[in-house]
Amino acid sequence: MKNISRLRYFIYLSLIILGGCTTGKNALQKGDYDTSVAKAVGRLQNSPKNSEARQVLNTAYQLALQDHLRKIDEAKLSNDLFRWESVMYDYQKINQLADDINTCPACLVVVPSPVKYIKELADSRYNAAVARYNSGIAYLGERNRQSAKKAYYEFEKVQNLQPNYKDVKTKMDDAFWAAVTRVVVQPIVLNRGPYKLSGDYFQQQIDEFISNYSRNKFVIFYPEDQATNEKIIPDQVLSLNFDDFVVGQTYVKERVEKLKRDSIIIGETRDKKAVYGTVKATLSIFEKNISSSGLLDMTITDWQSRKIINQQKFPGTYVWRDSWASYQGDDRALNKNQLAMTRRKEIMPPPPDALFLEFTKPIYSQLVDHISSFYNSY
Repeated sequence: MKNISRLRYFIYLSLIILGGCTTGKNALQKGDYDTSVAKAVGRLQNSPKNSEARQVLNTAYQLALQDHLRKIDEAKLSNDLFRWESVMYDYQKINQLADDINTCPACLVVVPSPVKYIKELADSRYNAAVARYNSGIAYLGERNRQSAKKAYYEFEKVQNLQPNYKDVKTKMDDAFWAAVTRVVVQPIVLNRGPYKLSGDYFQQQIDEFISNYSRNKFVIFYPEDQATNEKIIPDQVLSLNFDDFVVGQTYVKERVEKLKRDSIIIGETRDKKAVYGTVKATLSIFEKNISSSGLLDMTITDWQSRKIINQQKFPGTYVWRDSWASYQGDDRALNKNQLAMTRRKEIMPPPPDALFLEFTKPIYSQLVDHISSFYNSY
């Protein structure tokens, strides 16, 4: 019986706690008036006669309204250039409270006429746009790339606040192009005939990367031919050149192993009994490695000063491998893997252009990672 009484007590206590949470009472006691109103509204929508929720809503709404109006008055008196955004935020919160109450018939009994500040909100939004526009003009007047970026974001905020305010679209476009870094990417020059096709493919991968680059809107890459045709004056030039590369260095190793196995049937007696003995063989294992490697130099140069801004070298290596074997003696001395290796024949390696392409793959990965890292926050 005691256990049952304890269980009922805990259930009752849990219901009290849960009721306090769902009616917004706890939020009210913590001074979170907006949350308290929202919880009380939600409770009254499901339980219109809940007396506690009604009491919470009445108190929380009045306190929330007073709190937001106080913050609005304080913001208007401050020297913050962007004080109108704080004013706008609090008017939005007041209007949201009213909208929530207006969707709940039981709530309108408690708060018959929740106040909304439509004109005041519109005025504060307009004033906020004016402040951001003036800030953008000031940044743009500094005539440097970093300030132009700040101007762009200021005009972007104006667009969100007042889409058709003055000439904001034109100013935003002006700020963008003042902030952009134009990077001309020079093609890789590869004069060695056998590798031209692979070099072209490597160049195509780089061209595809720069054409799809979008991590930083203020950096635009141009292939050199496009920049020439469109008469683009670059801010920087990115050049790529192989310091050196070697394709098809061949190394062949031979390893000889003496093999023997005991207890192998090597014959039989006259009365047909097995004769056991030791079998031997000499296994020659051949390993061929064809190594190809290169070193790519990436240099980023300032167009006007001709000074190197960034330089990095990227190594790449690819090793093609083949192995086979031959033997002399009794094949029963070999295990299954060794015997299978003797049945393999030496195969032809890939052509030189394919080997060239393989060692450029790790170079490409390093290159694009470095370019992204360098320009993503440029």
